[in-house]
Amino acid sequence: MAVTLDAAVPDFQAQATSGRQFSLADLRGQQVVLYFYPKDNTPGCTSEGLDFSRHHAEFLTANTQVFGVSRDSLKSHENFKCKQEFPFELISDPDETLCRLFDVIKLKKLYGKEYMGIERSTFLIDRDGVLRREWRGVKVPGHVAEVLAAAQALNRG
Repeated sequence: MAVTLDAAVPDFQAQATSGRQFSLADLRGQQVVLYFYPKDNTPGCTSEGLDFSRHHAEFLTANTQVFGVSRDSLKSHENFKCKQEFPFELISDPDETLCRLFDVIKLKKLYGKEYMGIERSTFLIDRDGVLRREWRGVKVPGHVAEVLAAAQALNRG
């Protein structure tokens, strides 16, 4: 069952870059941004990751940790993170556990072919583990600034 706004996000564990085992429960007391993206090393996903990188210090000042999530392997994530010098970790979700939890797998079309893929989406979880904001069908330009403003407002509130 997918998590809904203003509901507690069930704790989950996942493998992340830098040998990190991600656990939502370990981040209690901090806000968390999970941004789901389709694929490492593609133009839109690179642009989005770089936008989160540029604002990383501001997210930290707002007591907010940022994590990117896709179905790519840890090896692919490590290469992508290193190449782009992302200051945050990327979570590998090859079995789509998190994708299903946040209901981001959608029917997509590319060059007339239909396939199931990740709909670019971002989620803001408060310091108590409650989902407070969600953005679905994200367009990259201006998106990170909007997420940052929401994280800052939630942190002040």
